[in-house]
Amino acid sequence: MPMIDVYATAGTFSDTHALARTLADTLKVIEQVPDIPLFRKNTAGFVHDLPADALSNVDGDSNYVRVQVLTNAGALDRAKQLAVVEQFTALIAEAAGDPSLTERTWVLLTEAVEGGWGLGGHANTNEELVLAARAQIAELQAGAQ
Repeated sequence: MPMIDVYATAGTFSDTHALARTLADTLKVIEQVPDIPLFRKNTAGFVHDLPADALSNVDGDSNYVRVQVLTNAGALDRAKQLAVVEQFTALIAEAAGDPSLTERTWVLLTEAVEGGWGLGGHANTNEELVLAARAQIAELQAGAQ
């Protein structure tokens, strides 16, 4: 149930809502979590438009994008890490209409510590998240019968 934050200068993306939704959906697919409301409602992207003077590299360039992905601990094995970085970089460049942005997109993968994932006013452990997902799947299956 990750949170995705994208930081770029204002105007980099023409449709920030579509980008946020696409990134959230892509990450849900890469994580291979069940397609249930628990994950659909709690995987989200946030696009932060910054003034051009709010970021800079050493040379003074501000045409970079930073993407930070926060997941629960252990959600992404090495193959999934590689997939997130590759696919997110491509999606950012596509959304900006600038293929060269692939060279200026930073993707940071961050894991919340065990118990450091708050949802519904509770700091959840991975085990609690798994139990909540299983309970919701059982509830949905019972309702479908």
